[in-house]
Amino acid sequence: MANAAGKNDNFRRTWDRDEFEKKAKEREQELEDEEDELSSKERPSVPVKRELLKRREYDVDLEANLGKSVVITKTTPLSHTGGYYCNVCDCVVKDSVNFLDHINGKKHQRNLGMSMKVERSSLDQVKRRFEVNKRKREEEKQKKDKEYDLEERMAVLREEEELRKQQRKVARREKKQRTGTVDDGEIDPNLAATMGFAGFGSSKK
Repeated sequence: MANAAGKNDNFRRTWDRDEFEKKAKEREQELEDEEDELSSKERPSVPVKRELLKRREYDVDLEANLGKSVVITKTTPLSHTGGYYCNVCDCVVKDSVNFLDHINGKKHQRNLGMSMKVERSSLDQVKRRFEVNKRKREEEKQKKDKEYDLEERMAVLREEEELRKQQRKVARREKKQRTGTVDDGEIDPNLAATMGFAGFGSSKK
């Protein structure tokens, strides 16, 4: 067979599309039959009623055994061999990321008796949730406003205290001037001359 350039390309391998499509369909059918057979074996004779997926009501503590050393022997139970132990599935997961994936996964939830389906919320439930979130935001805002008021009040008190200090300082200075003493503890010369102490000179030169 010659191509457009006039060269012979019979050496290229050709594929029979119909034959390979037929093989692919046969392989898909075999895989479907195997999956049906496995699911029929795993499926219990009596269908199990599973609960809808619920929110976890406890906090996952990932740092309880952080930094602790454990001596492992042949008789050490699986829950104390290190890592994160799941008592529902009776398995140990080595790190926190995989442990979170495990407890949020399908196998763990099925062992808890739950399906992976979530309950559909009604309009009233959504409205109630909005009201709860709105109240939380208002409470947080009021708390922040109270904290701000406290800081503002403390600043006002500090300013008042500084003002009182300045007033006391001015009052002391005025009192010294009235009694005739100056800041260095000497008698005012004008007042001394009036009182007849002009003959006593200062030791300062």
